[in-house]
Amino acid sequence: MSYCCVFAGQGAQIPGMGKDLAETDAEVMGLFDTANAVLGFDLKKVCFEGPAEELTKSNVCQPAIFVTSYAAYLSLRKRKAVDFACAAGLSLGEWGALCAAGVLDFDATLKVLEARGRFMQEACEATPSGMIAIVGATPEQLAALCERTGCTVANVNSAAQQVLSGSKDAIAAAATVAKELGVKRAIPLATAGAFHSPFMAPAREKLAPVLDSITFGVPRFPVLSNVTGRPHASDPGAIKAAMLEQVTGTTNWAADVAAAKELGCTTFVEFGPGKVLSGLVKKIDAALTTFNVGDLASLETTAGGL
Repeated sequence: MSYCCVFAGQGAQIPGMGKDLAETDAEVMGLFDTANAVLGFDLKKVCFEGPAEELTKSNVCQPAIFVTSYAAYLSLRKRKAVDFACAAGLSLGEWGALCAAGVLDFDATLKVLEARGRFMQEACEATPSGMIAIVGATPEQLAALCERTGCTVANVNSAAQQVLSGSKDAIAAAATVAKELGVKRAIPLATAGAFHSPFMAPAREKLAPVLDSITFGVPRFPVLSNVTGRPHASDPGAIKAAMLEQVTGTTNWAADVAAAKELGCTTFVEFGPGKVLSGLVKKIDAALTTFNVGDLASLETTAGGL
């Protein structure tokens, strides 16, 4: 049996996340203390206590989910010797996967995600835009939706679920056009803007020098790219380029799961708050086994089940 570790993406955040894991393990608490020192604000307090409004700000949310997810990863590794065949993550979660594989260290990942979140938030505020989930569309219906509205595909979560990004007007039009085309469901999402689309080009441009300032290494085990749906290259420069492309490109989670299966993975362990990725894995292939680690209770269940 081979395992794939997966790291949660933006939107999974909840006040109180990571608190019980940290309070029972000094080393895990140390991750939150380090985050406070690196970032220069009290991330630990926001994670443990909220408020939710603060936690949803992209420059807070992205490092917060990473620290909580990495804390969960460390907690399981301390509890049970698990060798992961590969790693993946959704959007910001891909950075957690890269950190787990030793491509960049914990402090550097924090710095990247604070900057990435801040630049993406700035791009959202500069141009009104949004996202809409499309459920049950055929490839032809999806293509027609994009052609008629100007939206682009931001996420391929499974064969039956995609997310489109576009201007506010384009998102409103997509809801109407989806109904006209007979698409099963079209659900506007409460996001700050059109992530993983050309609207994020300013964020990508600002992030480039940040990544240039950080040393990347070779992955200790395969990390699956959201952009290609294949393992990242062993060349650090190519990894940087792919992670820049991820800011404006489509994140193909369905392809990542397929690639993990090709590598022999039959069990997926999700780290971080919530079970969004576990749910998507099951929608892609109900025969796959999933576990999650986000708090003490799920840690015990997963450690006992692996």
